[in-house]
Formats: sequence, C-alpha cells, structure tokens
Amino acid sequence: MNAPRIALVTGAGTGIGKAAAIALHEAGFTVVLTGRRAEPLEAVAAAMDGRGHAITADVADPASVAALFAAVQQRFGRLDVLFNNAGGWSPATPIEDIPLADWQHVVNVNLTGVFLCIQHAMRLMKAQDPKGGRIINNGSISAHAPRPLTGSYTATKHAVTGLTKQVALEGRAHNIACGQIDIGNAETDMTAKMKTGVLQPNGQIMVEPTFDAGHAGRAVAHMASLPLDANILTMTIMASSAPFVGRG
Repeated sequence: MNAPRIALVTGAGTGIGKAAAIALHEAGFTVVLTGRRAEPLEAVAAAMDGRGHAITADVADPASVAALFAAVQQRFGRLDVLFNNAGGWSPATPIEDIPLADWQHVVNVNLTGVFLCIQHAMRLMKAQDPKGGRIINNGSISAHAPRPLTGSYTATKHAVTGLTKQVALEGRAHNIACGQIDIGNAETDMTAKMKTGVLQPNGQIMVEPTFDAGHAGRAVAHMASLPLDANILTMTIMASSAPFVGRG
C-alpha cells in the first residue's frame, strides 16, 4: 500500500484555501489545514473522512510557523505539498499615504509568511526519505498588473513571483518543484466587492466578473498531482472576461 501523500494548505478555512484543501482531498491527499481561526478549519477538516487535520497557526509569526511544521513532521513524518495561500489586503490608499503599519502587515502576511513556510518546507523536504516535494505559491494577477491604490499588495505579489523562481532554482538539486498560481477574481468573500464595482485605472467604477473558486482549487490540485519531474512554474486562472489582458 502506498504511503499517504501529505499536503499543507495555509489560509485553508475559507475562500481559495478551502477550495484547494477540498480539491487536494478529492485528489487523494491527506490534508493539513492551517489558519488563525480553529472553527472554520475544523469544519472543513471534518468532511474529509479522517484525512483532514486542522492546526491553527499564524504565518506571520515565526514561532507559530515553526510549531506548525514541527507538528506536521511529528504526526506524518513528511510533507509532499505546501500550498502557500494565506494572504491579506490593506485599505485602498495612494502609495504616498500608506501607513507604515498597513504596509508591514501586508508584507508580514503575504511575503514574510510565504518565506517562513518555504524555509521550513524546504528543510523538511530535503531531510525526508524519499526526499523532495512541491511548493505552490498563491500569487495573483496583481503579480503582473497592479490595481489602483494597492501598492502594498502589488509589491508583495511581485515579490512572491521572485521567490517562486528562486525556490524553483534552488530546489532542483533536491527534487523540490516550485510553482505559482495567479488567480483573477475567484468568487470568495474577499472578492465580493467585485459585484458592486471596483476602481479601474481610468477612474471609473466597474463591476468585474468572478468565477467559482472551486476551479482555482482544482487547478492547485492539478499542479500538486504532477510527478516531481514536471512542474507548472506559473499558471494564470481568471474569469474569461476579466479586465486583465489589456488592463489599464
């Protein structure tokens, strides 16, 4: 009997993280769901026939991340897939007016949190037998084209792209693949405002299309299910009529 494949999803209680956790479970993975709130994590894990495990953690807190990965290693002995999904926004603000606290909050969650999880995942994947694994980072189409007044978010998502490429490079010698999924307007609580209208580069307020977050979750599961000698370095999944191609 083959050993279970272990996947860890950050920000797994809601939205894209929840959709990805469900899709990974359906693809045969044992899924560790993490986030700051226990209740939504446990609700998702409870529907996974014993193959879902909820562990609360804050990716912006180095001690919390260390404890999370120690728990994964102790319970399962290995990690096959990490989906770095947890992220956050700050209020729409001209870049010269962004409070330092808002900037640091977004950087801590969207970039430092990804970095910390990557560090621990790389150490575990290098040491386990057989060694290797896959890291998938949640970027955004804002990693390619910014929205108005989102300087903190845009900067972190561009940085995630660089981190993805760095890990893909450094992981080669250790059978560790790394890729990034850039998602445009999956329907979640975070994108609810798209239905009432969001600011466009030309100053207009426009309703933007969204798509079922389950499609994004299944895209993550597809990336995760590839053999380690194949890697999707970047994937963009978006509402077909979203104002991304030609944005601005």
